[in-house]
Amino acid sequence: MDSGKLNSVYSGRAHPVPQGAMPVIRPAARILTVAFRAACFATCSNVLPMPPAAAAELMSAAHASIRAAEAGQHVMTLADDAFEGREGGTRGGRAAGTYIVEQLQKLGLEPAGDDGSFYQSFGGMRNILGLLRGSDPDAARELVVVGAHYDHVGYGNAATSYGPFGYVHNGADDNASGVAGLLEVAGALEHLPQRPRRSILIAFWDGEEKGLLGSYHFVRVKPAALAGLKTVFSLNLDMIGRLRGRRLEVYGARTSPDLRAAVVQANTDPAIRAGLELAFDWDIADDSDHYPFIAAGIPTVMFHTGLHDQYHRPSDDVHLVNLDGIEPVARLTLGLVTMLADEPGPPRPFRQQCRAESNATKRLLEAIAPEPVTAQRGRWGIGSRPDPGEPSTPVIVRVSPGSPAAIGGLRPGDRLVTVDGAAIASQEDMLARLRDAGNSVTLEVDRRGLLVHVTMTNGQSVQ
Repeated sequence: MDSGKLNSVYSGRAHPVPQGAMPVIRPAARILTVAFRAACFATCSNVLPMPPAAAAELMSAAHASIRAAEAGQHVMTLADDAFEGREGGTRGGRAAGTYIVEQLQKLGLEPAGDDGSFYQSFGGMRNILGLLRGSDPDAARELVVVGAHYDHVGYGNAATSYGPFGYVHNGADDNASGVAGLLEVAGALEHLPQRPRRSILIAFWDGEEKGLLGSYHFVRVKPAALAGLKTVFSLNLDMIGRLRGRRLEVYGARTSPDLRAAVVQANTDPAIRAGLELAFDWDIADDSDHYPFIAAGIPTVMFHTGLHDQYHRPSDDVHLVNLDGIEPVARLTLGLVTMLADEPGPPRPFRQQCRAESNATKRLLEAIAPEPVTAQRGRWGIGSRPDPGEPSTPVIVRVSPGSPAAIGGLRPGDRLVTVDGAAIASQEDMLARLRDAGNSVTLEVDRRGLLVHVTMTNGQSVQ
């Protein structure tokens, strides 16, 4: 992750490496035969609808193919001292790129870089691009990009490191973890029951630590292999190796209407088995590879497990990475990406208002409302506000003490998703449904990215 305006405190160890040491490429963790790939993509290319049970089984198998142990092999390889901190444009950075391409060559992705290769070269650095073409002849021209930067800061200096300098900065979390998660997603695409409507690009960005150079270059200059394809959504994985308490930070969910609801839907899908606590952050900063896409008006989210004391220091090492935590984040990534790539109708629009919103805006929207001055609080004891970025999930801002809502367990900050099993279209729709409900009503609410059911009973007549 680009250092930007972030701060940290050093703790841990540092690894000096002789300047003459050459990077060593380790064997791949996953071996897939050509016959297996051919069989898989023959299945994926089947134009006939697959029976729902069979499709669900294969989708579950795709998510089950994402494994912490395999992700751990990638992290350990890329964060080895032999790669000398993977600085963009150096021999260590090039060796890391070679390792990633070796993994992609074992999968069924189409090279989407320059001259039939996986590489897109720029300024002595190289993005790495692999394509799964969509199944719908028209929608296949719409591109869903899933990316992670593979460079880090080498031996560190005053501009890139919080010190000490002159030691290998292995960047196990930043961002070997994101690369490992993305390689697992790339492998899981082979297990999909069939190809999504839209095309999916697996992208490994170079030069992120030097100013988001690789992602900016891609947004401005697409390789010939992607000519005619329009990027309609992107997802960025950066520093996903420190999951704590199953809490995942989500940036960019305001870049398209009801995008938060889509993330929650993927997070709670039983086939995906992610089940993470989602912390939605409304700030947009140019500190990682999601930013060039947002600046270009493309709906984008970033997954991130949070900063730590080893950020941009030699102590960001493998033994501190939560390898088991990479697995649910990668599964959520696969679920969201395939859902949006297969979504019917036109792609989701970009929401310009997101550029004027921040966490301060969020706090104003979600601020708890005072109890009404009069005794007429309504029979359920609920106060809510509409959210212009998420019109289908009004936010609860008041739960009156002793009310059916309070007794049922509703909390301020919950977002209403359904009333008696029916999806909500808007704040007005929610109010009408509650007004017309009987003396018992069941709500499904989004509570920090998880779906919770709340039953309110013993409502009195409408006041």
